Amino acid sequence: QGICPSLWMQGSNIDAVSWPDCGEIDIMELIGNLPNRVLGTAHYGANVSQHQYSSMSKYLSGTDNFQDEFHVFSINWEVDKIEFLVDDEVFHTVTPATLNGAPYPFNKNFFFVFNVAVGGTLPGNPDNSTPFPQSMIVDYIRVFQKQ
Repeated sequence: QGICPSLWMQGSNIDAVSWPDCGEIDIMELIGNLPNRVLGTAHYGANVSQHQYSSMSKYLSGTDNFQDEFHVFSINWEVDKIEFLVDDEVFHTVTPATLNGAPYPFNKNFFFVFNVAVGGTLPGNPDNSTPFPQSMIVDYIRVFQKQ
């Protein structure tokens, strides 16, 4: 309860245009009290009052949980298309058409952010059942670019 490890990216122009106009790509967000589900989400909008997002969940089967073994969280990101994958399986796709006419900020440069959030809107607050300390183990990061 109250823990949210995340692997995400934010538009490098955030200082010039602010969030969410810069765009945000959440490659993986895991809400601690739902350990068999991850989210892949793209945030966008001209300003905070116009914030929108396109999100999809990926669930593991049976009693499996994401913390039980390593998984590969990735995106295939090209001009006008982002595919979200878990263990090489596409579970969500974002294109300009899926943004319903909103500006598409995902064809610009982004930077990585990896964090373990404690509390906040998405995971809620920790309680007496929340074990501390928490950690997120990342085995590797790879970036490939087509020429």
